[in-house]
Amino acid sequence: MGSVIVENIIKTYHAKKTVVDALKGISFSVEKGEIFGIIGPDGAGKTSLFRILTTLLVADSGKASVDGFDVVKDYKQIRNRVGYMPGKFSLYQDLSVEENLEFFATIFNTSIKQNYNLIKDIYQQIEPFKKRRAGQLSGGMKQKLALSCALIHKPSVLFLDEPTTGVDAVSRKEFWEMLHRLKEDGITILVSTPYMDEASLCDQVALIQKGEILSINTPGGITQGFKKPLWAVKANEMYPLMKAIKNDPLVESCYPFGQFHHVVFKNPANDRDRIEEIIRNEHFTQAEIHSIEPNIEDCFMKLMKE
Repeated sequence: MGSVIVENIIKTYHAKKTVVDALKGISFSVEKGEIFGIIGPDGAGKTSLFRILTTLLVADSGKASVDGFDVVKDYKQIRNRVGYMPGKFSLYQDLSVEENLEFFATIFNTSIKQNYNLIKDIYQQIEPFKKRRAGQLSGGMKQKLALSCALIHKPSVLFLDEPTTGVDAVSRKEFWEMLHRLKEDGITILVSTPYMDEASLCDQVALIQKGEILSINTPGGITQGFKKPLWAVKANEMYPLMKAIKNDPLVESCYPFGQFHHVVFKNPANDRDRIEEIIRNEHFTQAEIHSIEPNIEDCFMKLMKE
């Protein structure tokens, strides 16, 4: 039995004269001790899903359970068993680092000393600043404090809603190292993120867009589903190059990715020859063409198109 089970969850918001379908029949399950990534852009439905699973929001229809407890009927048990780190920093800005942590420990009838072993690796990095007010911390330090507060009552399931958004690259790397250490303690972790590169750090990944799950698989399983050859192309005239490639009737997709455009053809036959022909005909300069392996973002773009 999964640690988290979601069955056909639907959530719709009504605002003035508009109706927004936030979740359109979402279903998946997460095994105990697994890092499960929910990857998708802003507005995909990630926060609505997490708020339903942490009993802060009620779905319009469908069922969900966390650790065997129903998210509606057993909400009190779930609130005692889960840790939740919302996307927006929501600790008390006027309290110090130490006071915030003591406050959350007291709410759950525990103490920092009792569960210090669980947060030790994280908290030691901010302990020198324990008297500093939370509102005066840097982004990376706020993130570590929020995670410590979410862990202080030793949850069995941890929900992290876009925990690395707006955080520098070093702090992001450190944060994921912490998550893998927590996984070793048997904690089930659900993490949402708009960063496609973080998908490879999860055991299982659900790609979500506009309230619908496009694919659920291991990171390797998702990239293996990309069957057509993928080309990286660049030249000095990047925007005209993209327009020329997109206008070619043989091209299935072309979109910018870093310094290159990633290109897929409808029929893989002679695709490199076709790119070279476009470059010659349009007189693009200092062009480069490489055959590359797809990443998660390439797969996401393909699934969106389908």
